[in-house]
Amino acid sequence: MQAEFNLEYSSQYGGVPGQLLLVILDGVGLYRGCADGYDWNAFDLANTPNLDRLIAEAPVFLELKAHGSAVGLPSEKDMGNSEVGHNAIGAGRVFEQGAKLVNQAISSGAVFRGQTWHRLVENVKTNDSTFHLIGLLSDGNVHSHIDHLEALIRHLAIEGVRRVRVHALADGRDVNPVSYDFYLQKLERILDEVSDAGVDARLASGGGRMQITMDRYQADWEMVRRGWNTHVAGEGRGFTSAGEAVEVLRSENPGVIDQDLPPFVITGSDGLPVGPVNDGDSVVFFNFRGDRAIEISRAFSESDFDVFERTPNPEVLYAGMMEYDGDLNIPPLFLVRPPAISRTLSEYLVHNGINQLAVAETQKFGHVTYFWNGNNSVPFYATLEDCIEVPSENVAFDKKPEMKAREVCEEVIKDLETKAHRFIRVNFANGDMVGHTGSIEAAVQAIEVVDECIGRIEAGVQEAGATMVITADHGNLDMMREVDQGTGMTKLDVDGNPVVKTSHTLSPVPWCLVGGDADGFKINTSVEEPGLANIAATLLTLLGFIAPSDYLPSLVERIESVFD
Repeated sequence: MQAEFNLEYSSQYGGVPGQLLLVILDGVGLYRGCADGYDWNAFDLANTPNLDRLIAEAPVFLELKAHGSAVGLPSEKDMGNSEVGHNAIGAGRVFEQGAKLVNQAISSGAVFRGQTWHRLVENVKTNDSTFHLIGLLSDGNVHSHIDHLEALIRHLAIEGVRRVRVHALADGRDVNPVSYDFYLQKLERILDEVSDAGVDARLASGGGRMQITMDRYQADWEMVRRGWNTHVAGEGRGFTSAGEAVEVLRSENPGVIDQDLPPFVITGSDGLPVGPVNDGDSVVFFNFRGDRAIEISRAFSESDFDVFERTPNPEVLYAGMMEYDGDLNIPPLFLVRPPAISRTLSEYLVHNGINQLAVAETQKFGHVTYFWNGNNSVPFYATLEDCIEVPSENVAFDKKPEMKAREVCEEVIKDLETKAHRFIRVNFANGDMVGHTGSIEAAVQAIEVVDECIGRIEAGVQEAGATMVITADHGNLDMMREVDQGTGMTKLDVDGNPVVKTSHTLSPVPWCLVGGDADGFKINTSVEEPGLANIAATLLTLLGFIAPSDYLPSLVERIESVFD
C-alpha cells in the first residue's frame, strides 16, 4: 500500500457490519417546485411502495444538491449530469468540469495560443484545405455549448482560414426536444457573418444525436458508422439547406424529436455534398464531455481502427475539444486539458484492502467505472476491483423501459448472498435513459421496475446483514414537461399543449441510509449545503475510516450512545 493512501481507522467504530451497498438511481430527482401541484413527475405518478417507504422511514434521509457549483459546473442554472455526478460522488471533492474549463480557456485566449490549435490552423493553410467542426449544436452545456462553437468559428476567420464546414448534431435531449431550428438559425447567422468577411463557411451535415455519431460505451457502433458516412463521406439524403432538411424530415416522421432526426447532408447547386472530409483537412470534435465523443474520436485517430470500414479514410489532423480518455490518450490531440482528478474513493479503498464491485448495464457502465474513478479506465488494483457489465439491448428506451434493471438487480443479489465484496456500487440507468425520451408513460414504468428491484435488493440486504445507501446523480424523470419559470406552472406551447421535457433537471436528489448500523447514525448538521461530493467521505465513515482532510465532510455522524 502506498503511504499517501493510508487511511486512519476510527478508534471506536469498525464500520458497518457486513457489506456496504451504494445504489445510484440515475436520473431520479425530487421535484416539488409547483405549489399548486405538478402532473408530470413520473416519480410521483408511479407506484413505488419500496422507495416511498424507505424515504419516509429511513433512519437518515437527506436531499442533496446535484447541479451547478456542487458538481463543478459554471453556474447554478446548469443542470447536473451523469458524468459530473459520478465524478463528484467518486472523488469526494468538487472539480471544475468541462464546460467551465472550456469557458476559461476561450475567454483567456489560452485555447488559441495552444500548440494543438496552431497545428490545426497551419495544417489547413499549408494544404489550402478545409477546417471541419463536428459536434452537438445546443446550449445544453452538458456535452457542448454553441458559444464554444461560435468562438472557434470566429477565431478561424481572424486567423485567415479560408474554408470552414460545420457538422451540427441535433440535441433535443439536454434542451427543448424540438429546438434544432433555433440553434441552426443562430449558427447560420454566425456563418453568414464570417462569410461576409471572406471565409467560405457553411453547414455541411446534421442529424439527431441518437441516430448518428454520438454512441457511447460501444453500445451501438452502427451509429458511429452512420455518422462517419454522413460527415466524412458526405453520403446520405441531400438537401439544399438545413431548414429544408429539418422541415422535410419532420413532415415524413410525425412526432419525431430532434435527437431522433435522420441524418442529412447539404448539397450544392451541382448536387454534390458541400463538406465531405478530404485528405489534408483539419477536424475538431467540439464536444467537451467524453463519453459520447470517444468512439468517433477513435475512428478519426486510430490508424489500426477495425470496428467498421472507414470508406473513405482521409488523412486528417484530428483533435477533440478535450482529452476524452486520459489513460488511453483518446484523442492524442486536444484543445483543453480535462480536470486532473486524483485520490478517488476507489483508489483509497483498494489501497486499504477493501475489495469492491461495480455493476451496471452498458448504458451506464462507464459511469460506475471510468467516471467514478476520476476519468480513469485502468484498475487501481485489479485483484480488489471487480466490474460486471450487463449488456444493454439496442432497443428504444421508451419501448422497453425496464431496460436491464432486473438483470442488474440479480447480480447485486448474488453478491449479497455470497458476501464476496465489502463495498458494492450499482447504477440503475432507467430514470435517465427513459426520462430522455419524453414519454411520461414509459418513465412511470421505468421507475416502477427500479422500485421493484429496490424491494428485492432491500430483502437481500436484510438477509445478509448489510447496509444500503440509496441516492441519485441528478434529476430527469421528475420533470417530464417543462415548467414556466415565471409562473411555476406547466409550460404550454402555442396550441396549449404541455411542452415535452427531455433534459435533466435542477432538482435535488435523495440520499437515505438503511439496514446494518443505520440506526446508529444521525445527520451531520455542520454540513451546510450537502451535495454529491459529500458521499465519498460518508461511505468511508460507514466503513470505519476517517476520510482524507480535503474530502468534503461526511453527511452522517455516529450517535455515540448507540455504539458506546
